[in-house]
Amino acid sequence: MSHVVVGAGIVGLAVARELLLRRPGSSVVVLDKERQVGLHQTGHNSGVVHAGVYYQPGSLKATLCRRGVALLREYTAEHDIAYQELGKVIVARNTTEQARLADLLARARANGVPDVQLLGPDGLRDREPHARGVAALLSPHTAVVDFGEVARSLAADVARLGGEVRLGAAVTGIARRGEQVLLATANGQHVVAEQVILCAGLHVDRLAALAGGDPSPRILPFRGEYYRLRPERSSLVRGLIYPVPDPRYPFLGVHLTRRVDGTVDVGPNAVLALAREGYRRRDVRLGDLLATLGYPGFPRLAARHWRTGARELLGSLLKGRFVAAARHYVPELTAADLVRAPAGVRAQAVDRRGDLVDDFRIEIMGRVVAVRNAPSPAATSSLAIAEHVVERALAAATERE
Repeated sequence: MSHVVVGAGIVGLAVARELLLRRPGSSVVVLDKERQVGLHQTGHNSGVVHAGVYYQPGSLKATLCRRGVALLREYTAEHDIAYQELGKVIVARNTTEQARLADLLARARANGVPDVQLLGPDGLRDREPHARGVAALLSPHTAVVDFGEVARSLAADVARLGGEVRLGAAVTGIARRGEQVLLATANGQHVVAEQVILCAGLHVDRLAALAGGDPSPRILPFRGEYYRLRPERSSLVRGLIYPVPDPRYPFLGVHLTRRVDGTVDVGPNAVLALAREGYRRRDVRLGDLLATLGYPGFPRLAARHWRTGARELLGSLLKGRFVAAARHYVPELTAADLVRAPAGVRAQAVDRRGDLVDDFRIEIMGRVVAVRNAPSPAATSSLAIAEHVVERALAAATERE
């Protein structure tokens, strides 16, 4: 059977590898519009391997994150990729947030996150000497990795197993012809497959619509902006320092993260980007912006959350506001300690009601399978998402036979 995977991010490459492992000798081609793999969400994130603390027990996020951590740890060991268990503290600033830590602890234990525990102020100081809070939840096995390096390794696996990764091949058309799916690309290629799997992140809704699927949920791009600690101040953070998340949002708030190379990132915030690939404030694509503003779910989302949106925008425009958010957790920080770092863009699915789609969402559309929502912790979960998607795709193919 021939498969085409659209999207050479970490999820798409993991899916292609899994197909080749399950069906040795089958034809698997990965198409991507960029000239390198893992260019967007895979290459623009904090590198955190999430342990599974936050996610609703029984959800795909919870199940696939925990499975994904185990698979990723094993994969990085086999391929000699740096994987550092630095540990995470989720810091409560007041008694209201402290009460929410108990809920997070229960959720983490329900999800099977190992060795999580509550810390008092002294325990937090022992773990992170420069952090302050009334209490914290410790996840000692939360890790960091370079997901871009993992993606490049997966691409090499695909080639070694007999698959092909075609870069610079933007998909512009998807048509069904009997038992085949025809894909047209911007560079004039025509690719024929028996099954197509869409793992296109920021553009997956558009490709799903090309394949005849529902244009909803729509992908709305949220830019996450970062600062980075100056090298001489990186000792302020030993591992990962996170706020207690707002349960209304899938975003985790400004946090401090030591990366595998020893640098420390501060962020991200979450501001609406004016382009699907709007990594800078000045990046504006009129078509993307009009598509966002014209989507019925957007005004409903904006009406419900405009105050939060305004606060995030102020944090984007005013460095002092951004620094103040980080100083809640590491009071010694000053504006002079932080320099701008590259931003990322999160592909967040929003339904017509204006609700942020929280869980991973995979949709079967005949011979086309679409990963419709896979934001964080998708990179952590990528190898497990691949197992799940391939099982569903192959089961759908068996039902047609």
